[in-house]
Parts: sequence; C-alpha cells; structure tokens
Amino acid sequence: MAEQATTHATTVPDPVAAPGTAPLAPAAEPVPMFRLTGVEKVYTQKNRTVHALRSVDLTIPAGQLVAIQGSTGGGKSTLLQMLGALDRPTAGTVMLAGQETSRLGDRDLARIRARDIGFVFQHYNLIPTLTAQENVEMGLAPLGVAAGERASRAAAALASVGLEDRASHLPGELSGGQQQRVAIARALAKRPKVLLADEPTGNLDEATRDDIVGLLEGLWRAGLTIIMVTHDSAVARRAQRRLRINAGRVTEAA
Repeated sequence: MAEQATTHATTVPDPVAAPGTAPLAPAAEPVPMFRLTGVEKVYTQKNRTVHALRSVDLTIPAGQLVAIQGSTGGGKSTLLQMLGALDRPTAGTVMLAGQETSRLGDRDLARIRARDIGFVFQHYNLIPTLTAQENVEMGLAPLGVAAGERASRAAAALASVGLEDRASHLPGELSGGQQQRVAIARALAKRPKVLLADEPTGNLDEATRDDIVGLLEGLWRAGLTIIMVTHDSAVARRAQRRLRINAGRVTEAA
C-alpha cells in the first residue's frame, strides 16, 4: 500500500522586533499632494446664492496626471482656485502636501503660490515687452532668488521645453505654441510641487495642442504632479486620471 503523502502548510511569521527593542511600526502612508474634505464654496451673485462646490471629498496622490472636465459653470475654475490657494472654501478643509491651506491668511497663501505651485493659463499671460528669458525670470521674483540664479534657472527651464534658441525673443515674435512653452517654463523655473494648468491648449491648433500635451506628459513621467482643466476630451483621455465636475460635485470619470 502506498504511503499517503502528507503536506505541511508553510507559514511566514510576522516581523518582530529584536529583544529589548520597541515593536516595529507599520509603514506610514505617503502624504498625498492634495486632500479635500467636505469642501463647499458658496457665494452670492446678483442677489442669488451659488453653490460652486458641494461636499467635495478628493484625494490626489503625488505624481498623478489628472484631467478635470465639466460643463460651463459646473465648478471647474472654483475647484482649481481651491487647489491653487487662490481662494478659501466656505466649509471643509484643503490640504496641500500635508499643510492645510484653507485657513491661512492672504500673506501665507501668497507665499505658497509663489513657492509650491506652478500655474499655466490658456492666454499665456506673458509680458509683451519682455523677452522669453525675462518673462521666465519674472516668475522667480517673488521668491527673492538672486539675479545670477534667476538667469540660470530661467535658461534651464527654457531648455527643458525646447526653447533655448528663443530666449531673446519677445512674445510677439513667437508662435502660440512657443508662447505656451514659455509660460510652462516660467512655472517650472520655481521648481514647484505641483503644476496647475487651466485650459493649457485652449488657444492652440490640433498639432500644437498635441505637442503641448506631449510636453506635459514628459514632465509628469519625470515625477511632476499635474492637474489640468480642459474642455477637450482628446486631451483628457491622455491623462492618468479623469475627474468630472457638474453642479459643484466631483466624480471619477470612466
């Protein structure tokens, strides 16, 4: 008669501390780039009450590329203002990299915007009488960066967006796509924790749009957290994560 085989379950003991030492603590969860809890924004417009944001609970880990879409008046701009420390919620809390921004005063909010957040807008917001190099350097002025370092950081930022040979050009001498690259370089020069982009391709033709989105994707793959508002579904589909906001409520998009 064949001998019946016996199997023994293999167990792996839980990690324990060496004798005489404190128990091992569980690994801490990484701090998200943004955490919004119960965020509401209510304001009065022409004698009527507007609920721009309603009970928004949202966590965005560091290193994500997020696209936000929604109907006009649905709350996209208000949400971006909360993330960018440009406004405070009526209720709820906004955390940026572990720091609550929703209760800070104007001076502290301005410091956070200057130091930690890069902004890119649809209309570029370049100063027409300054060169590309000078426009990028202007973004460093609130940080008190010395002149020599401002110049070197601006040059490096322009090189990172492929415009090292356009540093001495005025905005009027650049195409729309090149102007947006200057605007992105201005945001990058401060070495921000997060880049917020409001319709960054809204004024561009399709080919230039794809170039700018490719640039943003490259920055994201290099480790930068990027959150962009866009009406363009072709742009949104290239994001790692898509959110929708309608009537002030945020949901995950399919």
